[in-house]
This record gives sequence, structure tokens and C-alpha cells, in this order.
Amino acid sequence: MELGADGSNHPRRGRLMARSTRVYTIKAVADLIDEDMELLEEITYNSDNIDYGEMIHIDDGSEDGMTGFTDRGIECIEELLRDARSWKGGLRSFLVADHCDPETIERIMAKELARIEAQNCKQA
Repeated sequence: MELGADGSNHPRRGRLMARSTRVYTIKAVADLIDEDMELLEEITYNSDNIDYGEMIHIDDGSEDGMTGFTDRGIECIEELLRDARSWKGGLRSFLVADHCDPETIERIMAKELARIEAQNCKQA
């Protein structure tokens, strides 16, 4: 909440900032934006890849909990992927720079190649 001009935090004098009230699991995000879940997991291991507050830890009673994303968090993922795919060296270069395991990179890149081929078939 922002403070009013007089420094008070009275709701009628200040303005409320809109905040997303919906949170998506990483699986839901993968399905929603049609991306590989393993790729999204690698991207989100580094919380600096997503705007602060848009990736949320959810305590679900398990040892590790789960990760959730706001609508803006999903936009951050899509923007990052779009950017990484356009860089010299593409997604592979991004994953290497992000210190991903080489075996994981190879799995992700094989799925990425299949994704690209499927897109090309749809366009043909």
C-alpha cells in the first residue's frame, strides 16, 4: 500500500497497488505456455531470472515445498525464453552460462530441437 500525500496510510487517502491473487505451479506454467518443465525448472533455480516477488515458495507440508508463479512471473519466464532463444548461441548458451549440468542441457536441447521441428511442421 502507498502512503497518502500527508504520510498517512489511511485507505481512503492512499492508493492501493494491484497485486496478482492467482498463483500457478511450475507444471501449470509449463502446460499454459507450452514449454518443457525441465527447462522451466532450470530457469527458476536461479531466482534472479524472475522479477522479485513474482516467484513464490509455497509450503505444502512437504520437505521441499513447491514453487508458484504470479501472472507477471509467467511473463518474466516468457520474456527470458524469448530473449535467450534470440542470443548468439541461443538457449544452449544461456544454460551453459547459468551453470546447468551438461547432461541436463543435452536433454533440454533435444526437446528444444523437437519443439522447433514441430513448430516448423505446423507452419508448413
